[in-house]
Amino acid sequence: MRDRYRVIARVEKSHGRTGEVVTVAVHGLPPLVREGLEVFVVPPRLKGPRSFMVTHVTEGARGQLVSLSGVTGIDQADGLRGRYLLAREKDLPDDVALHDAEALFGREVCDKSLGYLGTIEEVMVGPANDVWVVEGPFGEVLLPVVEDVVAGVPDDGPIAVCVPAGLIDGGGDQ
Repeated sequence: MRDRYRVIARVEKSHGRTGEVVTVAVHGLPPLVREGLEVFVVPPRLKGPRSFMVTHVTEGARGQLVSLSGVTGIDQADGLRGRYLLAREKDLPDDVALHDAEALFGREVCDKSLGYLGTIEEVMVGPANDVWVVEGPFGEVLLPVVEDVVAGVPDDGPIAVCVPAGLIDGGGDQ
């Protein structure tokens, strides 16, 4: 089976003279760049490596400050600016699907007692947890993306949730 890849970050700019870059998460994902992760640069350069190991990461106010193997100077770091970093899906956290707004848009959501709730129209990123905006027969439903509500996201088919009591009239575990 072939490996599957996900775009996880964009290189915003170089930082300093030692080859560090500032990356920002994309598509509503949380910061996923971590030490020891192999990342692939797209679009790739004509010459030089197409993948790098992340050797150091520092969280910053405007992104992650990242050191990559083989990137030792400002010229090499500048060459990465505006490019995207991909990682193998198998190397990412298991719960990344819960935060992938692009893949969640339009997915159907069903509750075990209420049935069909609608489709995800928006993913709001919050400091404590994300919130899915679901539009359907109950109007707009704001579902917190927490373990008690959303256990996981299957590759296909509706996403099963457990609506908390009081969130929808007549719904939830009473």
